[in-house]
Amino acid sequence: MAGGLGTRFWPISRSSKPKQFLNFAKSGKSFLRLAYERVAGIIPAGNILVVSQERYRDLVLADIPELPSNNLLLEPYNRNTASCIAYASYTILRRDPEGVALITPSDQVVEDHDKYRNTVSTGLEYAASNDVLLTLGVVPRRPDPNFGYIQTEIPMADGTPVRVKTFTEKPSVELARVFLDSGEFLWNAGIFIWKAAVITEEMEKYVPEVTRQWDGWQDYIGTAGERSFLERIYPDMPRTSIDYAVMEKSDRVMAIPAGFDWNDLGNWDSLYEYFSDGDNSVKVNGKSLMEENSGTLVFSPSPDKLVAVKGLKDFIVADIDNVLMICPRDDIKDFVSELSLPEYEKFK
Repeated sequence: MAGGLGTRFWPISRSSKPKQFLNFAKSGKSFLRLAYERVAGIIPAGNILVVSQERYRDLVLADIPELPSNNLLLEPYNRNTASCIAYASYTILRRDPEGVALITPSDQVVEDHDKYRNTVSTGLEYAASNDVLLTLGVVPRRPDPNFGYIQTEIPMADGTPVRVKTFTEKPSVELARVFLDSGEFLWNAGIFIWKAAVITEEMEKYVPEVTRQWDGWQDYIGTAGERSFLERIYPDMPRTSIDYAVMEKSDRVMAIPAGFDWNDLGNWDSLYEYFSDGDNSVKVNGKSLMEENSGTLVFSPSPDKLVAVKGLKDFIVADIDNVLMICPRDDIKDFVSELSLPEYEKFK
């Protein structure tokens, strides 16, 4: 999935070039490229689909030039993950009615590829013989309200999938802290494994307002009429996530533990954690003079600009192109939400 706007990462991530196409990961590669290489070790290249938006066609192909043209699925507009997954699932059903799908975001970082491949391979094998919706769970490191939380019926220890008791999407910080303290919850990594036929069946049951838009897909998906079909149905496509639409409601959801080092770089706090390595303050790219700072992330990619910062505690400083942002880390979500005002449109 590579069609998100990455608004929580503003001003690094802009609508013209969202975070999945940026290359500030430690490897120097874009997050999309890293995701592609990660799954290429498990899935044959001819079976890897990338779902993005029409306006990001060139960015996707610049990162993955070897991607077959018919494996690039381009939505006319962003309608969140339910429509994205529906599009991919119907495409898979068209090609293989028994197809098992690995669904993964393009903005995550996984350090241990061997453990990742082992976990995913276990999940693919299990989903191939069981009509379930598998989600990968990660042991939470902080009470983060930006993730979904999974509570299982029995503790997960040996990698065997277990039934999910509750699935809570993006709770408050207070509730996330309760989840963390209980020791019963996992982060939902947003990585799913299921048969295409099973997820579409569950979507038809729990979110028919989405699947109704796809009526007649058999006549269009994979044909010359696919683009016009998408342009016709997407203006009325509901905007909803697969988590809200299905995962919180279905009784087929199971979890499998993710034994690999995982970072979902979905917000500034996660980026700070990714780069900090235990340091009190972090400078990413460019030149800097930093003194007496703590819990602070400074991001300035320009090699010709010196950024001097002293005495900040728990701040984000981002100097990107035509935007300089200085904001406390715990206020950044509300602060960035003010971008919806018309006077800031050109800076998005």
